[in-house]
Amino acid sequence: MKTIQGIGASAGFAVGPVFLYTDALPSIEPKRVDSVEAELVRLRAALERVGEKLEALETETAAKVGKAEAEVFAAHRLFLVDPSFTGEIEKSIHEHNIQAEAAVQGVALKLRETFEAMQDDYFRARAADIMDVGGQVIRELMGISARGLEQITSPVIVLADELVPSATARMDASLVLGLVTSRGGKSGHAAILARSLGIPAIVGAGPEILKIDPGASIIIDGGAGTILLEADPQIQQEYLQRKKQQQARLSHALTNAAQPAVTLDGVRVEVAGNIGSMAEAGRVVEFGGEGVGLLRTEFLFLDRLIAPSEEEQFQTYAGISDKLGNRPLIIRTLDVGGDKPLPYLPVSSEDNPFLGNRGVRLCLGRPDLFKIQLRAILRAAHGREIRIMFPMVTTVGEVRAARALIAEARDEIVAAGGQAGTPQVGIMVEVPAAALTSDLLAAEVDFFSIGTNDLTQYTLAVDRTNPSVQNIADHFHPSVLRLIRLTIQQAHERGVWVGLCGELAGDPLATPLLLGMGLDEFSMSSASIPFVKGVIRRWSREEAAALVDSALGQEDAQAVVAFLQQQKKPESENS
Repeated sequence: MKTIQGIGASAGFAVGPVFLYTDALPSIEPKRVDSVEAELVRLRAALERVGEKLEALETETAAKVGKAEAEVFAAHRLFLVDPSFTGEIEKSIHEHNIQAEAAVQGVALKLRETFEAMQDDYFRARAADIMDVGGQVIRELMGISARGLEQITSPVIVLADELVPSATARMDASLVLGLVTSRGGKSGHAAILARSLGIPAIVGAGPEILKIDPGASIIIDGGAGTILLEADPQIQQEYLQRKKQQQARLSHALTNAAQPAVTLDGVRVEVAGNIGSMAEAGRVVEFGGEGVGLLRTEFLFLDRLIAPSEEEQFQTYAGISDKLGNRPLIIRTLDVGGDKPLPYLPVSSEDNPFLGNRGVRLCLGRPDLFKIQLRAILRAAHGREIRIMFPMVTTVGEVRAARALIAEARDEIVAAGGQAGTPQVGIMVEVPAAALTSDLLAAEVDFFSIGTNDLTQYTLAVDRTNPSVQNIADHFHPSVLRLIRLTIQQAHERGVWVGLCGELAGDPLATPLLLGMGLDEFSMSSASIPFVKGVIRRWSREEAAALVDSALGQEDAQAVVAFLQQQKKPESENS
């Protein structure tokens, strides 16, 4: 048996035959053309036809899957009018006197290199988007039909170099047992699609997967990121059994998902979802979420040439709240910076954008843009259970400055004859400085939400996107856990409630430990909600608290995990 290791992108097991998806374009050698103007006419006609096809795909996907999933095609259409794409293509045709398809290929490859060099996983994933759009334009110019996954007619595990939106738009998801790509990360289209459809998926597995024979039977573990080749029948049966057990666990968890998370000694804990689109709000409710602990508003600002208007933001925030049935909705204000540049929000290049001008720091420097978002949130909060949360807070001064802008935004709404809500105001605790001075920050806010992804990165001095130090970036490290406990203790002493919206919140192994620390709210991906609720119901707050000192006294993350594994309780019918 042979093993290939990739990055787990969507948990679950799959056993089945390989469907190798390839849709490579023919090699294009630049050639001189007789008429530059004729090439520009060809290019513009192709761009127009691709735009029409993308609009049709957007409409079809919205009807079949959902509006949020269709937004990717609206974003792709923006590339067709983006000067950094089409303008550069026209410039290349002019300067090099070459055919349009060669110019498109050259610009798309250059942009892909730029995106892939970025530190942020989201922007590295946009490299696939630019190649998707570029490929469609090239095919239109060459008269070549695209080959998507609609050709699948029986259950298979799809292997591909990359899976771009245009390839997956018309596939029959019921026939896809699993997805594996040689490139990409957890923020790429394939990973997002797989998680939304509940399909096991692995990304970044390397070019070796493309050498696997079509039809060969393989096993994938989407949680561990492992691909097994040439497994004997007994091992295949073991994985099929694990898949059945996982499905049974999910079915059982969903049975009780709508019930509140109440400990054995009667303490009710709020379990919410993290979302980044309108469509995900429905999944939170479906999986038993009691609200949204983190709405990432970046989806409104990215992949576009101009900032979203106040009205567009208002409609989106109000719509998500209404879709939640007025369950609590925490809206995190814009969290971008040098690692997530926006065309309409220029920032200077930074050697280390993770330590640079980002989050609330950047927004305070652009109060014009910031107040548009604050007015939209305040308007949406009128008559709704909406809360505001500021990211990347380090100092008390930042909180006071941000709250002053909220007051200004409210005055502007009232002066214009509008109505504004009075939402709770909180901050993300994701910088060690914020955790260590949480007693001071608690005097300024109504709640904290601990972001363990960044808190782990900053505490352990590891870039969480760097594969060479991934073994160090572990949120179970005692130093990270001690900062979490300190934050909860100091907040509670001052009457401030605390949530946690990092990946640690959705890890059932961590649930008793966080429960024992006194965490008030757990917020996670929708699929994790019923499992975490089940764990909470199997513990009392008192017995969970008895674990904390021992866990935080362990010497490293591995020891903490081993200790918590020993404390696990079996599932019960009522959990």
